[in-house]
Amino acid sequence: MLKLDHIVFPVWNAQASLAFYRDVMGFALVDTYSGDDWGGYPWLMMFFAAHDGREVVLVSLRGAKKPRPDRLARDVRHLASAAATVKALAGWRRKLAAKGVAFWEERHGPQHSLYLEDPNGTVLEITAPPSSPAKRTQRKALAAAKRWIAQART
Repeated sequence: MLKLDHIVFPVWNAQASLAFYRDVMGFALVDTYSGDDWGGYPWLMMFFAAHDGREVVLVSLRGAKKPRPDRLARDVRHLASAAATVKALAGWRRKLAAKGVAFWEERHGPQHSLYLEDPNGTVLEITAPPSSPAKRTQRKALAAAKRWIAQART
């Protein structure tokens, strides 16, 4: 079974992103790479260490235009991190409020989640308790997915 190693996504404001991921999210900037031509743009990659040993990698492409928004819900794509307990979310509420970061809250069964946007409009989620998915495909879940897919074809 594969283990998630890192996630990479573009940012449109490198300075604000550096400050946000370091000072608000608390990730350590552990490495950078840069070059002159990635798809025609000078580039900077900033590697941040999440507390579980995984990496969040931000790529700034100098001169690249931010894509136009699509019509999908803003949180259809997001990066989720977990706090150890629901009680720990109170500290995140205080921290986000102190930093002037707007957020909203949702409940998903036993999980409580805070959602916020980074300076580039990327949606982040802080959830608790952490997810603990099964290690193998669940028959009930597979059947439900196949039913939904079959309905979409008709």
